[in-house]
Amino acid sequence: QVQLVESGGGLVRAGDSLRLSCKSSGRPFTMYAVGWFRQSPGKGREYVGACSWTGGTSYYADSVRGRFTISRDNAKNIVYLQIDRLNSEDTAVYYCAAMGVAYGDPGDAEYEYHYWGQGTQVTVSS
Repeated sequence: QVQLVESGGGLVRAGDSLRLSCKSSGRPFTMYAVGWFRQSPGKGREYVGACSWTGGTSYYADSVRGRFTISRDNAKNIVYLQIDRLNSEDTAVYYCAAMGVAYGDPGDAEYEYHYWGQGTQVTVSS
């Protein structure tokens, strides 16, 4: 198994940038692709993006492409989510999730991911 812990959330102002971290422990991190999701109040969980186990390929939802950047440092067992030009619609709990690489490229569906972190709250004030 792998355990995931998100951090880096907080209260920020519109227009600011923020970098979230997803720290893993347990099985070797390189066995997993990692996805990011978010859930706003009263809404379902929304796919944000994902990166391959090497970090060499990243995928993004159309709604965030150009503002969100996913990267990973396998030596540190961390995946990052950089969010630029934050706006009120980015207010949400952000989750990272891991998918075994044996299952192929990371997708955008929750069921594809086997391990989840507890989430970190991002609140954007206008």
